[in-house]
Amino acid sequence: MLEIKDLEVSYGMIKALKGISFRVDEGEVIALIGANGAGKTTALHTITGLLPAESGSIRFDGVELTKVPAHKIVAMGMAHVPEGRRVFANLSVLQNLRMGAYTRSDRDEISRNLEMVFSRFPRLKERQNQLSGTLSGGEQQMLAMGRALMSSPKIILMDEPSMGLSPILVNEIFDIIEKVKADGTTVLLVEQNAKKALSISDRGYVLETGRIVLEGKASELLNNEQIRKAYLGE
Repeated sequence: MLEIKDLEVSYGMIKALKGISFRVDEGEVIALIGANGAGKTTALHTITGLLPAESGSIRFDGVELTKVPAHKIVAMGMAHVPEGRRVFANLSVLQNLRMGAYTRSDRDEISRNLEMVFSRFPRLKERQNQLSGTLSGGEQQMLAMGRALMSSPKIILMDEPSMGLSPILVNEIFDIIEKVKADGTTVLLVEQNAKKALSISDRGYVLETGRIVLEGKASELLNNEQIRKAYLGE
């Protein structure tokens, strides 16, 4: 579904991605793990058209994306849950969710999607008329995920969904990611909680200073001594 080849991205003189290659197959959850500054968020921003690629290829469903603007990438079936939630604080929960469907015109399907989001996130239904900026961090993360689902995406890119959340809420967010996968949506997950990320993923890639240094089945990476020492605190 998504194929990245030899992708290079720079911020001025600093090369953030140094020719990375990886793939995400339909129906998979793929974990992209690494320390702060490894290039994980840069990779997601480049895939979704928020940053220009210096060189390399990004193919989504066979279509080259490197020259496609971000809003058209969303319409093609790619949703992005950004780091730090980025909800529209001065809009209600319901308005935020409707913003997620702005590329769509199928009103009946949008209504069905909204009911699906409310069934998956009952707290959002309870708070649908509340201003999003007044929600807790966990509720804002649920809203950001719900908003992404409102675009009816083929793939969701999630950037640090567990950041700043309590352990109970972290478990809840990861349960939701598993349900999203069960419903047939592909997920590319950037996450510092490497243990959690790998525990729900099919495969994983390890990014270090702009390069992919390890890849494999998630179960193998969880048992890799190098990974356990560097990222799992063991």
